[in-house]
Amino acid sequence: MKQALVDDTEDVSLDFGNEEELAFRKAKIRHPVATFFHLFFRVSAIITYVGCDWFSRSFVGCFVTVLLLLSFDFWSVKNVTGRLMVGLRWWNQIDEDGKSHWIFEARKVSPNTVAATEAEARVFWLGLIVSPMIWIVFCFSSLFSLKLKWLALVIAGISLQAANLYGYVLCKMGGESDISKVTASFLSQTVFQT
Repeated sequence: MKQALVDDTEDVSLDFGNEEELAFRKAKIRHPVATFFHLFFRVSAIITYVGCDWFSRSFVGCFVTVLLLLSFDFWSVKNVTGRLMVGLRWWNQIDEDGKSHWIFEARKVSPNTVAATEAEARVFWLGLIVSPMIWIVFCFSSLFSLKLKWLALVIAGISLQAANLYGYVLCKMGGESDISKVTASFLSQTVFQT
């Protein structure tokens, strides 16, 4: 009987003190306003672009509206939601010699700072990855339907969305500039998580 008790038990490491941190990481959304605006400008630009031909005859009005929404999205993601939702930020700085330098920062996780929640991180990366893909589909559809006047707007959308995606992927990977290594590392960390 004594032997059966010993065989049925196994060593389990207990992480005492981490319960609060784990509960926080599993929490829904810590920054609901930032999460809302992270998706609002992206979705609004896409919906406005799709609905412009149906609801408005003014190409210039639609162009300016979508471009403003894309610009608001670029600014809010780069300067606000990236910091709050995943603790990352990036920018490009030009020194006195005229050389461009990309600067990447990640929030240092310490006992005093709070890490982002998993839900916020998923919303952030999902919005950041899906949106440029949608604009690429719009690019092909404007090319194949011969709506070339919309192509400039679609290229602006791809450029702004891809710049944020590129900046945050490099930021997450620690500023490594070899894009093939960054892509492979990002996919292995994000997509193929177990």
